[in-house]
Amino acid sequence: MGKNLIVSVERWPIAGTFTISRGSKTEAAIVLCTLSNGPYTGRGECVPYARYGESLDSVCAEIEKLREALVQGATRHDLPGLIGAGAARNAVDCALWDLEAKQSGQRVADMLGLPPLKSLTTAVTVSFGDPQTMAASARALAERPLIKVKVGGENDVERIRAVAKAAPNSRIILDANEGWSDANIIENMLAAAKAGVVLIEQPLPAGKDAILAKIPHPVPICADESAHGTDDLHTLLGIYDSINIKLDKSGGLTEAMRMQKRARELGFGIMVGCMVGTSLAMAPAFLVAQDADFVDLDGPLILKEDRAPGLAFEGSSVAPPEPELWG
Repeated sequence: MGKNLIVSVERWPIAGTFTISRGSKTEAAIVLCTLSNGPYTGRGECVPYARYGESLDSVCAEIEKLREALVQGATRHDLPGLIGAGAARNAVDCALWDLEAKQSGQRVADMLGLPPLKSLTTAVTVSFGDPQTMAASARALAERPLIKVKVGGENDVERIRAVAKAAPNSRIILDANEGWSDANIIENMLAAAKAGVVLIEQPLPAGKDAILAKIPHPVPICADESAHGTDDLHTLLGIYDSINIKLDKSGGLTEAMRMQKRARELGFGIMVGCMVGTSLAMAPAFLVAQDADFVDLDGPLILKEDRAPGLAFEGSSVAPPEPELWG
């Protein structure tokens, strides 16, 4: 029997404003893929990202193109031959995993052969702004063990100093979202090292990062926009120290697990990140994050409200997903 497909758009208000160097947003606009087969239903969520040429309409259209194949019985193993990596494939891949788990009575973690899932410590995010505002935000999070700080503008040295001073006991990740340049990267990296920053994420634009192979890395550098799937990894050797795996980039849990395995073989550190979405998007990423050096799955904490049931957060600690949510 084939599968029934429902594609819908949901908008989840953000608590306040979420700002990175590219701009601000006040809501998370997501695409929900629901697949049913008889009494069983699986769900997957994705966040279209304009940086990669995606929109709500384009992602919905991509998923709709799969309708006939899914009705005819296509599985997650068939997806790479039917659709390219990206948000649309992520939603369908995760919905197929969820549906398979519901049909089999197994958890996805068991299907993947993972050990018992453990709670994780996630980074919490400080939005981009002026140094004083960012320091105030960091001060409010100063008891959190891991803070991710959005930078990528002029005068980032002052932002780095201000945040580090405001949260002296927290480990700090800087995320420049491609906002630095050859002209300021060394100065910014030295300021980060002096402040005790533990990781710098995507400092330079993807494809314009060759200088990273020629300069010292006083702080490890993580590829985000430069790292989409497994096939990218060999091109990042000698340039980046770590990679950020996001299911919306890789095209789902299936490719993310493959990417993680290959990254470890190549000696990369691993960060598992997210777009701003609900717990339904974080749940499959939680499985990949079981073997990650840094976890950044705080998307639901940025929203005014989350799905019910959602992931259980206690401070920066997040518990494994319940089957009612996903998997």
